[in-house]
Amino acid sequence: MESSVIKANSVSKVVSTKHEQLTILSDVSLEVEQGESVAIVGTSGAGKSTLMSLLAGLDTSTSGEIMLLGKSLNALDDEQRASLRSESIGFVFQSFLLIPSLTALENVTLPCLLKGEAEDNEKATQLLEAVGLGHRIDHLPTQLSGGEQQRVALARAFMTNPKILFADEPTGNLDQKTAAKVIELLFDLNKKHGTTLVLITHDHALAARCDRVCQMNAGKVESFQ
Repeated sequence: MESSVIKANSVSKVVSTKHEQLTILSDVSLEVEQGESVAIVGTSGAGKSTLMSLLAGLDTSTSGEIMLLGKSLNALDDEQRASLRSESIGFVFQSFLLIPSLTALENVTLPCLLKGEAEDNEKATQLLEAVGLGHRIDHLPTQLSGGEQQRVALARAFMTNPKILFADEPTGNLDQKTAAKVIELLFDLNKKHGTTLVLITHDHALAARCDRVCQMNAGKVESFQ
């Protein structure tokens, strides 16, 4: 039985502008095993976020094949890819992406509603307690600091027990001390839930904590070890 949950085979992404064809990713192949933590690193413009979007089924490749949890993303339509994401994938972004009009608790239960399920307030409260925000469940995002907002986003990401968590520069908007806290929580939650983690980061100390590091440069994978 195959243990890889993500498999990219000769994946390229080309974008057409008015004047030229831009190759953003070129012939990328990689595999990520279940339960593994992988950091994708590289300079700005190396293709990290594009690769993550393709691996997570948020965007489609120009050529090559991506298998996500045993399913070929090329063979799925938009709706099927969206369904796979809501069932099995969690996301944490640099910009938190909380809904301003919802409390911390309501933001965390949002994935339940998006899946058409009842809100599990008990589980959401437990997750908020796990990230140290049990006392802030009724607060709106504007009443929370950046670090607290990112911790709400972390709790939300684990709400549906995702098989894979994609984190795109999750500490990019945080100061060093707050970032360190968020990282501890990220790895703690990840371990506890047995989630596969794919992390995009500029932070080499953070990358070093992952099982493997994928170094990208100019749209290609330079090394993956």
